[in-house]
Amino acid sequence: MESSYWIYTDMAVFFVALLLTGIIIPQILLIAFSKKLFDEVDERKIHKGVVPRLGGIAFLPAIIFSICLVLAVNISFGWLDSGVAFENYSQSIMYLLSAEMLIFLVGIADDLIGVRYKAKFVCQILCAIFICASGTYIHNLEGLIWIEEIPGWLGWCVSGFIVVYIVNAINLIDGIDGLASGLSGIALIFYGIVLTEAHEWILALLVWAQLGTLVPFFYYNVFGNPTKRKKIFMGDTGALTVGMLLSFIALSVTNIEAPEVTKDYNQIVLAFSPLIIPAFDVVRVYFHRLRQGRNPFLPDKCHIHHKLLALGLNQRASLCAILLSAVIFMLVNVSLSPYIPATLLLAGDILLWLCGNLLITRAIRRKEARLNTSLYD
Repeated sequence: MESSYWIYTDMAVFFVALLLTGIIIPQILLIAFSKKLFDEVDERKIHKGVVPRLGGIAFLPAIIFSICLVLAVNISFGWLDSGVAFENYSQSIMYLLSAEMLIFLVGIADDLIGVRYKAKFVCQILCAIFICASGTYIHNLEGLIWIEEIPGWLGWCVSGFIVVYIVNAINLIDGIDGLASGLSGIALIFYGIVLTEAHEWILALLVWAQLGTLVPFFYYNVFGNPTKRKKIFMGDTGALTVGMLLSFIALSVTNIEAPEVTKDYNQIVLAFSPLIIPAFDVVRVYFHRLRQGRNPFLPDKCHIHHKLLALGLNQRASLCAILLSAVIFMLVNVSLSPYIPATLLLAGDILLWLCGNLLITRAIRRKEARLNTSLYD
């Protein structure tokens, strides 16, 4: 009975978030066009025409509203004990909301007037401290690089780095329509299933609420027509808040104690396999910029989606290829985690990623030689 109740609650939160975001985004579009709040077109941008980049403003309010409304209705009708609703989660949720609100405000400032990357890093580090202070940090590496349990101070350091890393990975992968929201959506679906199986109901509510906000955004972002003023980007507000929640959920998965999950699967693999594509891409881009003598924190056109576009794929085909790769990486890693040590899985992932990128780069160079032009920076 408890499981079915929470599953229905998850569904209610998902649909309320979906409906509310679907209502808010058209209003954001109206305001953005009336106030001329557009994403500037430059040589690095792929899109054509004026497109607002404020879609992410809808995410956090919709998440908070949907969860609060659904739980309040349940408590009012006596379907849920208010003392049980956030049992064992009150501290972690308050720290999470503090981190989300801070990164949300920084994202809005960045989308409207711009914020230097150093200031954003300071904010991200502070948010990472909030997350770790909630008790949501890695206690055990589950055999990754042959390490099991780690001391608390090291868990804080590793987890803080992971929070900043994931937030930036999601933000930097947001380069073509639907990519950041699509990769995040795939990860959220997986996390939602894992957390539901582990009976981590409050964490699952956060996941399904965030997923509910991404569905209408994905529609407007991918299928919206800019000439009809129906297209929108999530901007830093959306990418940073989604990345923050994903990092919190990933760290939470490493702490799951439910035998339904822990007896068969490596929790580190469960936690981070859904984020392999953005996590690997940001490392490759970082070292590529260093090799080219550029500032690794300034944007350019050397992400995986830029490579696929240079190869000749259009945006939709590039999107589908990357999303399919993310699903394959995730499912293969999770399926093999009961049989192959996490260190070997990671080594295999890195090798496969490097080989795939090398093949794509060679194909681009052959095409450049044939056309006698430069297609990829």
